[in-house]
Amino acid sequence: MSMVTWPDHLLTLAEWEAMPADTTHLVELVEGVLLVAPRPAFLHQRVMARLATELDRQLPDNLAASPDVEVLIDAGFPPTVRVPDVVVVPTPVADRNPARVEAADVVLAVEIVSPGTGRTDRVTKLKEYADAGIGHYWIVDLDPPVSLTGYLLVAGDYEVMIEGAGVVEVGTPAPLRIDLDLLFRR
Repeated sequence: MSMVTWPDHLLTLAEWEAMPADTTHLVELVEGVLLVAPRPAFLHQRVMARLATELDRQLPDNLAASPDVEVLIDAGFPPTVRVPDVVVVPTPVADRNPARVEAADVVLAVEIVSPGTGRTDRVTKLKEYADAGIGHYWIVDLDPPVSLTGYLLVAGDYEVMIEGAGVVEVGTPAPLRIDLDLLFRR
Protein backbone atom coordinates (compact mmCIF):
# COMPACT_ATOMS: atom_id res chain seq x y z
CA MET A 1 0.00 0.00 0.00
CA SER A 2 1.38 3.40 -0.97
CA MET A 3 1.21 6.42 1.30
CA VAL A 4 -0.44 9.59 0.09
CA THR A 5 1.42 12.79 0.89
CA TRP A 6 -0.92 15.59 1.96
CA PRO A 7 -0.11 19.28 1.93
CA ASP A 8 1.02 20.73 5.24
CA HIS A 9 0.05 24.30 4.36
CA LEU A 10 -2.65 26.32 2.62
CA LEU A 11 -2.27 25.82 -1.11
CA THR A 12 -1.84 28.61 -3.60
CA LEU A 13 -3.63 28.56 -6.94
CA ALA A 14 -0.30 27.69 -8.63
CA GLU A 15 0.14 24.68 -6.31
CA TRP A 16 -3.44 23.59 -7.03
CA GLU A 17 -2.80 23.79 -10.77
CA ALA A 18 0.39 21.73 -10.40
CA MET A 19 -1.37 18.88 -8.57
CA PRO A 20 -1.80 15.66 -10.53
CA ALA A 21 -5.30 14.92 -11.82
CA ASP A 22 -7.30 12.53 -9.64
CA THR A 23 -10.21 10.79 -11.36
CA THR A 24 -10.96 8.54 -8.39
CA HIS A 25 -12.05 11.33 -6.03
CA LEU A 26 -13.90 14.62 -6.07
CA VAL A 27 -11.27 17.21 -5.21
CA GLU A 28 -11.94 20.87 -4.44
CA LEU A 29 -9.88 23.67 -2.94
CA VAL A 30 -11.60 25.73 -0.24
CA GLU A 31 -9.72 28.68 1.20
CA GLY A 32 -6.45 26.93 0.36
CA VAL A 33 -7.51 23.65 1.99
CA LEU A 34 -7.62 20.54 -0.15
CA LEU A 35 -11.00 18.78 0.18
CA VAL A 36 -11.11 15.19 -1.01
CA ALA A 37 -14.31 13.14 -1.14
CA PRO A 38 -15.42 9.94 -2.84
CA ARG A 39 -16.77 10.40 -6.36
CA PRO A 40 -20.57 10.44 -6.39
CA ALA A 41 -22.34 7.12 -6.98
CA PHE A 42 -23.71 5.96 -10.34
CA LEU A 43 -27.21 7.47 -9.96
CA HIS A 44 -25.79 10.89 -9.12
CA GLN A 45 -23.42 10.72 -12.11
CA ARG A 46 -26.23 9.63 -14.45
CA VAL A 47 -28.56 12.43 -13.31
CA MET A 48 -25.70 14.93 -13.62
CA ALA A 49 -24.93 13.90 -17.21
CA ARG A 50 -28.59 13.83 -18.23
CA LEU A 51 -29.31 17.22 -16.66
CA ALA A 52 -26.31 18.80 -18.40
CA THR A 53 -27.44 17.31 -21.71
CA GLU A 54 -31.03 18.45 -21.24
CA LEU A 55 -30.00 21.97 -20.26
CA ASP A 56 -27.60 22.21 -23.19
CA ARG A 57 -30.35 21.03 -25.56
CA GLN A 58 -32.78 23.71 -24.39
CA LEU A 59 -30.43 26.65 -23.90
CA PRO A 60 -30.20 29.40 -26.51
CA ASP A 61 -27.12 29.32 -28.74
CA ASN A 62 -25.32 31.92 -26.62
CA LEU A 63 -25.24 29.61 -23.55
CA ALA A 64 -23.67 26.18 -23.02
CA ALA A 65 -24.00 23.60 -20.22
CA SER A 66 -21.41 21.10 -19.05
CA PRO A 67 -21.00 18.73 -16.10
CA ASP A 68 -18.07 18.61 -13.71
CA VAL A 69 -16.21 21.86 -14.50
CA GLU A 70 -13.88 23.62 -12.08
CA VAL A 71 -15.05 27.11 -11.09
CA LEU A 72 -12.62 29.62 -9.63
CA ILE A 73 -14.66 31.13 -6.81
CA ASP A 74 -11.86 33.23 -5.30
CA ALA A 75 -8.41 33.67 -6.86
CA GLY A 76 -7.00 35.59 -3.89
CA PHE A 77 -5.03 33.85 -1.18
CA PRO A 78 -6.19 31.48 0.07
CA PRO A 79 -7.99 30.46 -3.15
CA THR A 80 -11.26 28.55 -3.57
CA VAL A 81 -12.00 26.26 -6.53
CA ARG A 82 -15.31 24.39 -6.55
CA VAL A 83 -16.61 21.76 -8.98
CA PRO A 84 -20.39 22.12 -9.38
CA ASP A 85 -22.20 19.15 -10.88
CA VAL A 86 -23.34 21.28 -13.85
CA VAL A 87 -22.48 24.79 -14.98
CA VAL A 88 -23.96 27.04 -17.64
CA VAL A 89 -21.63 29.61 -19.18
CA PRO A 90 -21.68 31.87 -22.24
CA THR A 91 -20.86 29.83 -25.35
CA PRO A 92 -17.70 31.86 -26.14
CA VAL A 93 -16.33 30.87 -22.71
CA ALA A 94 -17.07 27.19 -23.37
CA ASP A 95 -15.57 27.45 -26.87
CA ARG A 96 -12.24 28.60 -25.36
CA ASN A 97 -12.07 25.17 -23.64
CA PRO A 98 -10.58 26.49 -20.39
CA ALA A 99 -9.20 24.22 -17.65
CA ARG A 100 -11.56 26.07 -15.30
CA VAL A 101 -13.99 28.95 -15.55
CA GLU A 102 -14.17 32.15 -13.56
CA ALA A 103 -17.18 32.50 -11.25
CA ALA A 104 -18.02 35.75 -13.07
CA ASP A 105 -18.62 33.69 -16.25
CA VAL A 106 -20.99 31.20 -14.60
CA VAL A 107 -24.63 31.97 -15.38
CA LEU A 108 -25.97 28.92 -13.49
CA ALA A 109 -24.35 26.46 -11.09
CA VAL A 110 -26.18 23.23 -10.20
CA GLU A 111 -25.43 20.92 -7.29
CA ILE A 112 -27.02 17.49 -6.91
CA VAL A 113 -27.29 16.52 -3.27
CA SER A 114 -25.47 13.30 -2.38
CA PRO A 115 -25.12 11.62 0.99
CA GLY A 116 -22.62 13.78 2.86
CA THR A 117 -23.05 16.95 0.75
CA GLY A 118 -26.41 18.33 1.89
CA ARG A 119 -25.12 20.95 4.32
CA THR A 120 -22.32 21.99 1.96
CA ASP A 121 -24.72 22.35 -0.99
CA ARG A 122 -27.50 24.11 0.97
CA VAL A 123 -25.42 26.36 3.20
CA THR A 124 -21.75 26.70 2.32
CA LYS A 125 -21.95 26.70 -1.48
CA LEU A 126 -25.12 28.80 -1.37
CA LYS A 127 -23.12 31.54 0.37
CA GLU A 128 -19.93 31.06 -1.67
CA TYR A 129 -21.73 31.15 -5.02
CA ALA A 130 -23.73 34.24 -3.99
CA ASP A 131 -20.58 36.02 -2.79
CA ALA A 132 -18.90 35.11 -6.11
CA GLY A 133 -21.79 36.69 -8.04
CA ILE A 134 -23.16 33.57 -9.73
CA GLY A 135 -26.61 34.71 -10.89
CA HIS A 136 -28.49 31.42 -10.59
CA TYR A 137 -27.98 28.41 -8.33
CA TRP A 138 -30.01 25.22 -8.42
CA ILE A 139 -30.03 22.40 -5.90
CA VAL A 140 -31.41 19.05 -7.08
CA ASP A 141 -32.35 16.68 -4.26
CA LEU A 142 -32.55 13.01 -5.33
CA ASP A 143 -34.54 11.88 -2.28
CA PRO A 144 -38.08 11.01 -3.42
CA PRO A 145 -39.80 12.96 -4.69
CA VAL A 146 -36.88 14.33 -6.70
CA SER A 147 -37.01 18.11 -6.35
CA LEU A 148 -35.32 21.24 -7.59
CA THR A 149 -34.85 24.47 -5.68
CA GLY A 150 -33.78 27.36 -7.87
CA TYR A 151 -32.23 30.52 -6.48
CA LEU A 152 -31.81 33.93 -8.11
CA LEU A 153 -29.14 36.37 -6.95
CA VAL A 154 -30.82 39.60 -5.79
CA ALA A 155 -28.77 42.40 -4.21
CA GLY A 156 -25.95 39.99 -3.29
CA ASP A 157 -28.13 37.27 -1.72
CA TYR A 158 -30.01 34.33 -3.16
CA GLU A 159 -33.79 34.31 -3.13
CA VAL A 160 -35.81 31.20 -3.91
CA MET A 161 -37.33 31.64 -7.37
CA ILE A 162 -38.77 28.14 -7.73
CA GLU A 163 -39.25 24.97 -5.73
CA GLY A 164 -40.77 21.96 -7.38
CA ALA A 165 -40.90 18.28 -8.21
CA GLY A 166 -41.98 16.52 -11.40
CA VAL A 167 -41.85 19.06 -14.22
CA VAL A 168 -40.19 22.35 -13.33
CA GLU A 169 -40.35 25.38 -15.63
CA VAL A 170 -38.25 28.51 -15.29
CA GLY A 171 -37.97 31.65 -17.37
CA THR A 172 -34.46 32.62 -16.31
CA PRO A 173 -31.57 32.29 -17.09
CA ALA A 174 -33.47 31.02 -20.15
CA PRO A 175 -36.87 29.43 -20.72
CA LEU A 176 -36.32 25.88 -19.52
CA ARG A 177 -38.59 22.91 -18.82
CA ILE A 178 -36.99 20.15 -16.77
CA ASP A 179 -38.80 16.86 -16.17
CA LEU A 180 -36.96 15.71 -13.06
CA ASP A 181 -38.42 12.20 -13.26
CA LEU A 182 -36.98 11.73 -16.77
CA LEU A 183 -33.48 12.27 -15.40
CA PHE A 184 -33.79 8.75 -13.92
CA ARG A 185 -35.24 6.96 -16.94
CA ARG A 186 -33.79 6.09 -20.33
